[in-house]
Amino acid sequence: MSNKTLSQPAITRADSVFSDLRQRIVEGQVSMGAKISEPELARYYDISRSTLRDALSRLEGCGLLERRANVGYRVVTLSTDKLVEIFRVRESLEGMACFLAAQNMNAAQISELKALLHEHEQHESLQQGEAYYQKEGDLDFHFKIVMGSGNQLLIRLLCEELYFLVRMYRYQFGMASPRAKKAFGEHHNIIQAIEDKDGELAEILMRRHISASRRNVENRMNTQ
Repeated sequence: MSNKTLSQPAITRADSVFSDLRQRIVEGQVSMGAKISEPELARYYDISRSTLRDALSRLEGCGLLERRANVGYRVVTLSTDKLVEIFRVRESLEGMACFLAAQNMNAAQISELKALLHEHEQHESLQQGEAYYQKEGDLDFHFKIVMGSGNQLLIRLLCEELYFLVRMYRYQFGMASPRAKKAFGEHHNIIQAIEDKDGELAEILMRRHISASRRNVENRMNTQ
């Protein structure tokens, strides 16, 4: 039996722990700012400290944990400034993703986007203009566009990193918003530009869409 085969269970276990901890942090089951106890978590998951540290390092890479010398890991604490930074980066990167998606998405992928919006439209919270967030909500729309860009670096930066910070905020602060119906309409316009293969317009529309969402986030956070 090769060394690679012997090491496989530990790698698989680290993946499982990483995914579970990521979800617990995003949903607030592990509180913002909480110190991570490595011995406690190793016992909870029944894994070695080295396997746990692999998972924790990946969570740090996602921006969900912070590590300080002689202190260890803590869950990040969300703030208005951090969220504004995230949205400004999203504005630029997702604008680029839209430009590429207009070049690369095929008819079947665009049909899936339209079907997703149709599904979202049926939810009562959106119809009443209260919120645009069901399970992963409108992030699924953004996720599909980024995947449709075909750019692996954009996919990693957005889908594997930034979106989990956005989900963390949404789970823990809620998504009631006066922009719900307007944001939904903006999604329709973005799809149309992608379908028309108008990359420049798709990029502009996405940048405006995320910029408006950022201003909404700033207003919400400043009034809490």
